[in-house]
Amino acid sequence: MTKQLAEIPAYMQTLDNGVEYLLSRQHEEGYWWGPLLSNVTMEAEYVLLCHCLGKVDKGRLEKIKTYLLHEQREDGTWAQYPGGPQDLDTTIEAYVALKYIGLSPDDERMQKALAFIQSQGGIESARVFTRLWLAVVGEYPWRKLPVVPPEIMFLGKNMPLNIYDFGSWARPTIVALTIVMSRRAVFPLPAHAKVPELFETNVPPRRRAAKGGNSSLFLSIDKLLQGYQNGSFHPFRKAAEQRAIEWLIEHQAGDGSWGGIQPPWFYALLALKVMNMTNHPAFIKGWEGLELYGLELEYGGWMFQASISPVWDTGLSILALRAAGLAPDEPALVKAGKWLLDHRIATKGDWAVRRPNAKPGGWAFQFDNPHYPDVDDTAVVVWALNGLKLPNEAERRDAMTAGFRWLTAMQSSNGGWGAYDVDNNKELPNRIPFCDFGEVIDPPSEDVTAHVLECFGSFGYDEAWKVVARAVNYLKREQKPDGSWYGRWGVNYIYGIGAVVPALKSVGVDMKEPFVQKALDWLVAHQNEDGGWGEDCRSYVDERFAGVGPSTPSQTAWALMALIAGGRVQADAVSRGVAYLVRTQRSDGGWDEPYYTGTGFPGDFYLGYTLYRHIFPVMALGRYKDALGRLTR
Repeated sequence: MTKQLAEIPAYMQTLDNGVEYLLSRQHEEGYWWGPLLSNVTMEAEYVLLCHCLGKVDKGRLEKIKTYLLHEQREDGTWAQYPGGPQDLDTTIEAYVALKYIGLSPDDERMQKALAFIQSQGGIESARVFTRLWLAVVGEYPWRKLPVVPPEIMFLGKNMPLNIYDFGSWARPTIVALTIVMSRRAVFPLPAHAKVPELFETNVPPRRRAAKGGNSSLFLSIDKLLQGYQNGSFHPFRKAAEQRAIEWLIEHQAGDGSWGGIQPPWFYALLALKVMNMTNHPAFIKGWEGLELYGLELEYGGWMFQASISPVWDTGLSILALRAAGLAPDEPALVKAGKWLLDHRIATKGDWAVRRPNAKPGGWAFQFDNPHYPDVDDTAVVVWALNGLKLPNEAERRDAMTAGFRWLTAMQSSNGGWGAYDVDNNKELPNRIPFCDFGEVIDPPSEDVTAHVLECFGSFGYDEAWKVVARAVNYLKREQKPDGSWYGRWGVNYIYGIGAVVPALKSVGVDMKEPFVQKALDWLVAHQNEDGGWGEDCRSYVDERFAGVGPSTPSQTAWALMALIAGGRVQADAVSRGVAYLVRTQRSDGGWDEPYYTGTGFPGDFYLGYTLYRHIFPVMALGRYKDALGRLTR
C-alpha cells in the first residue's frame, strides 16, 4: 500500500497532463477527430481510381509516391499494419501504383517488391478485390473473376442472398460492383505502367477460399453465372443496372461518400463512370467529397483514410474527461454535447428493413452518414450525453430517449447487438466465391453489446430489465473457455475483456462471480514485464498471439479498466499498469502508440485510431482515481 500511495502524485499529475492534452485536441466547433490509419491499399486504389476517372493530379501522385515509399519495409514489402507480416495484396497494389506514378521497375525498391510478389505465386494468389482492380485497368481477365450480377437487386428482402443479407459496409460495395462487373469496364494503363511481370512466377498460386469456405455448390453456381455473364442474352440486365444505380443515388451520404467508407465510395464512382453519368450530381458530389478523407502528412506525403471517426472520437473523449473529473457543465464538454445533438440522425436508414416499426434515434461514425447510424456510436453518445448538463436540457433528454429506444429496438434475437443491423448473421453471403476478403455479415459482437450495456447501466438499469438480462446471458455464453472475450472492433481479447467487465459491473453483476474472476486472471497472466498490456493483430488468426504483443497505452488502459471494475484496484497488476502509463507519457501530456489497436475486418483489415492512445489512458486513470477515492471514503 505504501508503494501505491507514493505513486498517487505521479499518476494524478499524469492524469492532469492527459486531460490538458486531450482538451487541446478539441476542434473549435466542439468535436474531437483524430486521423484514422489503415494500409497503403487506400492510396494505391486512389491512384487507379483517378486514372479510371480521368482525374489525375500529378502533384498529388508525387505525394502518394512519397507516402508509399515511406511505408515500404526494408524487405520491399508492405503490411496491413505496423509490425505485421508481409502482405501480398498490399504489396501488389502498392507496386502497381508506384509503377503508374513513374517509379522505374528497375529501382531496387520495386525489384524487392516484385521478387516477393513472384515468390508468392503472383497476381493469381491475390484476393478478389486486388485482381478486380487489375481487371478494371486491363491487366487481368474479367472472365477469371467470380460474378455477382446486378440481377441480385431483384431478390426480395426475405430471399436468400438479397442485398440486406450483407453487412452495411458490404451492401453498397456489392451493389456498385454489380454494375462495374456487368459492364466489365476496362480503362487501360499506359504502356509504362503495365504489369505482365505479376504473372511471371514458378510458384503455384495459393488462391484463398471464400470467407465461409469453398463449396462445390457455390462454385457450380459461380460457373453458371459466368456462363450467363459471357452470353449475349440478358433480358433483365438493363432494368437491374437501373435499379442498382437508383439505389446507390438514394444511399449517398451527405459528405459525398457511400457508407462513409472507402470501398463502396470508390466503386460507386466507377459505376457512375461506366454508366456515363459523370455529370450527375451524385458523381460530382462523390468526387469532391473525397477531399475530406484525404490527409496531408508532415513529411510531404498524402494518404486517404478508410473512414473518419469524429462522432466516435467525440463521444469517447467526453467519457474520458468526465471520468477524469471534469464537471458536467464544463464549457468544453457543453460545446461537445451540443455538437453531438446537432448530429443525431432523425431519418430511417437500412436498419429499418429489419426493424420497420422502430423510430430513428441513432448516431453515425462520420460527420454526415444518415443511412448508417451504428449501435456502437449511439451507445457511446447516449452514455456521454447522460453525464452532461446542457443549456437545452429538453433537447438533451429527447435525444437520449430517442437513442435509448433505438438501441433497445436493435437488440438481436440472441441478446447481443451487431454494429449496424439486427440479426444480420446468415452465413450464405460468406460462401459466395466473390467474398474472400473481410467480413460481409454483421452478427452481434461482445464488445458492441458491452458498450450498450454500459450505456444502459449509466441510467441505473440492471438485470431486472429483460433486455439487460438477455444481453448478460449472451455475454456469458460467448466467453471463451480461458476466460477471455473476443474483440470484434478492437484488438482483440484485451479489448473484449476491457469492454465486457466494466459493462457487467455497470448493470449490477457481482464481480466476485467465478466467470468474471477468470477474465481478470487472464489479464493478469498476460501482463507484460514493463507493466503494460499489448496484443498483436495476429491474434485473430493465431491463438499464440492472444494477449501477446508490445505494450500500448490503449490496450493497457483497457486492461486496467477491467481490473478496476472487477475490484482489483489495489492489486499489484494495476499499480504496475498505472506506472506504465505514467512512465510512457510524453512531455506534452499525450502518448505514443506505433501499433494498431483497432479492427476493421478481423484477419484482413486493421485500423490505427490516433486518439485512442490519449483517450483511453485518461479514462483509465480517471477511473483509477475514482476507485481509490471510494476506498478512502
